[in-house]
Amino acid sequence: MTELLIRLFVRDYRNTEQPQVRERYGKFAGIVGIVSNLLLFAMKAITGLVTGSISIIADAVNNLSDSASSVITLVGFKLSGKPADEEHPYGHARIEYISGLIVSFLILLLGVQLLQESINKIITPEETVFNPAAVLVLVLSCLIKAWQSFFYRKVGRRISSPTIEATAADSRSDVISTLAVLLGLIISRLTSFNLDGYMGVAVALLILWTGVKVVKETSDPLLGIAPSSETVDDIYRTILSYEGILGLHDLNVHMYGEGRTFASVHCEVDANEDVMASHDLVDNIERDFLRDKNIHLVIHMDPVVTDDEPTNRLREQIREMLTGISPEITMHDFRVVWGKTHSNVLFDVCVPFGFRYTDSALLDEIANGLYMLGKNYVPVVTVDHSYVPDNREKEA
Repeated sequence: MTELLIRLFVRDYRNTEQPQVRERYGKFAGIVGIVSNLLLFAMKAITGLVTGSISIIADAVNNLSDSASSVITLVGFKLSGKPADEEHPYGHARIEYISGLIVSFLILLLGVQLLQESINKIITPEETVFNPAAVLVLVLSCLIKAWQSFFYRKVGRRISSPTIEATAADSRSDVISTLAVLLGLIISRLTSFNLDGYMGVAVALLILWTGVKVVKETSDPLLGIAPSSETVDDIYRTILSYEGILGLHDLNVHMYGEGRTFASVHCEVDANEDVMASHDLVDNIERDFLRDKNIHLVIHMDPVVTDDEPTNRLREQIREMLTGISPEITMHDFRVVWGKTHSNVLFDVCVPFGFRYTDSALLDEIANGLYMLGKNYVPVVTVDHSYVPDNREKEA
């Protein structure tokens, strides 16, 4: 059914890499959420008022907030599809994350209000009226919410939308909360013990937990997160497939929303190659990335001396020395300025965040190790920190 609806209402639904198609998916998901949640709200609100059940009314208000969230999602996708302009040269795709953050705050506000009302219902309980129609409404609600969860998850994964995937998680929580209300209604009927207020508290706590989870999921991309290992490996593998690239390092990936990825990397080339030929090579790589992967890539070209035996030998000795300090350390931009009285050894080392050595302590270890290799070596070392999941130096 979900696939049929997508084919009917999302034009050109297969090309999810296109921003226009992605926007259509988002708008469609928003409209589905508005209609279905308003329907659930009306059903539960009427049932809750007839039975006098605070937990059913709480569940109805929860669905009303879901409908409001769908409106925000709809508006967010509309705004995020705006093209880049002078004020926002990286586009507006991150508005989607902001809309998700607004949704999460609404969820938290709702949870606090429902928790307060449910506690009041426990302190001053009111008799609820059991109605078979209420059971039917709650069962139907569970089925609709379960379908919503499946629908949102499918759409969210297809277009890689954290906002819609967060909505899928919210729908799953709604299924559990409605089941809790249904269970409380049945137990109250069988035992004459009024569980309505307690089930309202359970629903409110579940809503709060969902809100906190959604806050984290939608705020992380705004703060800036590391790219996935799959993305990093794909970039490494693709660049190293070009003849003439000896290695690469210092990869940085910045994501300004789905389809708005910017990256920079240092690529090592043979210093003996013609500089114009090497420049043409990196230009081709940059164009290919934009065309094939929709990644705006900027490459810094690092010439590497490959035919100087003393330099090559010292490079390998230092690499072994660094591995002895920690296998997590990698080295790049290595060069030596040979002299009669001393030789300057210049290179960068890259370490992960949370590395056991401070930068100054690591530099001391490297200086001591280099002194053991030769008393006339003067280290000129820069410590970098990796911005991708795997900081190992990549070589062809």
